[in-house]
Amino acid sequence: MVRIALEKLIYFLRIRIGKLNLPGGLRLWITILSLSFVGYSISISSEKLSNLSVDRFGIYWLFLALILSVFSIIINAVAWRYLLDWLGYDYRGLGIIRLYLSSNLLKYLPGGIWHFVERLRALRSYIKPGMALVAVVMEPVLMVSAALFWVPLGGWQSGLSLLPVIPAIFLIPRWREPLISRLEKEKAAQISKLDSGNNLTHEFENIDTARKEYPWPPLLMEMLFLAFRFAGFWCCLGAFSIQSSLPLGEWLASFTLAWAVGLVVPAAPGGLGVLEAALLLRLGFFVPRAPLLAVLLCYRLIVTLSDVVAAIFFPLRRFLLADLSKSLRKIFN
Repeated sequence: MVRIALEKLIYFLRIRIGKLNLPGGLRLWITILSLSFVGYSISISSEKLSNLSVDRFGIYWLFLALILSVFSIIINAVAWRYLLDWLGYDYRGLGIIRLYLSSNLLKYLPGGIWHFVERLRALRSYIKPGMALVAVVMEPVLMVSAALFWVPLGGWQSGLSLLPVIPAIFLIPRWREPLISRLEKEKAAQISKLDSGNNLTHEFENIDTARKEYPWPPLLMEMLFLAFRFAGFWCCLGAFSIQSSLPLGEWLASFTLAWAVGLVVPAAPGGLGVLEAALLLRLGFFVPRAPLLAVLLCYRLIVTLSDVVAAIFFPLRRFLLADLSKSLRKIFN
């Protein structure tokens, strides 16, 4: 009965949203409105923003935010490898971490799915197309679930603390399969439309991901990824000395919820504009707006830079660490 009710609700929402007939789709308009709201907030706070400055300790905070953000990307790549292991895929010979980090930069290209396309192309050389699609589709589901599992740490929040119930249910095998199957079909159509080299509409297979186990290993790694992501955001708060404006739990809950919203509305890479608007709407009345805007702008710059640093540093890590080891030996010998 519950399953039928949920399916009817999803169908009803799809019909209602479909009737809007917005050019470019609802997600694009949400992103445009979010960016407009952030731009308006910056314009009305421009004078206060210009008076803000970062001292030496603030620079240290921002540098630490960059380091933590780079580590978060690497942890995210490890979480995807955990997902592939949990699915039982044999990808020996494919550098999963390197593939993830290098393809992560492609999300900044128009369309917002080219990082998925690249991972799909690489995986298809090792496993069947339908199986590769499952690995690509399940990752954002786990990421959103991991983000929502952090929300209760912010307290009751007018019922928002109950949000983790949704992913907790939909990650149970009985409920997971219909959701993943629907997402597979949508993603297959989207990728096939944008990339003729990945025509999945005829190769689509309804792969049974019904491993009876709950996906704890990749889910816990995604939660760790979100913890590091938030730590980078927390350092940006420290750079502008506003971290004491709210309890730590409220900051964490607000950030992870906004991050999840930004992931679900992928018209712009990394939830650009959506994450910032969500945090401004949620916290703008409790935290000084100008410093909060400065934090959000710095954080956006840092996470973008961290994607580049991780993609460049990780493939060169062995050479860099070898050079560092040689230099240390010279110093101490």
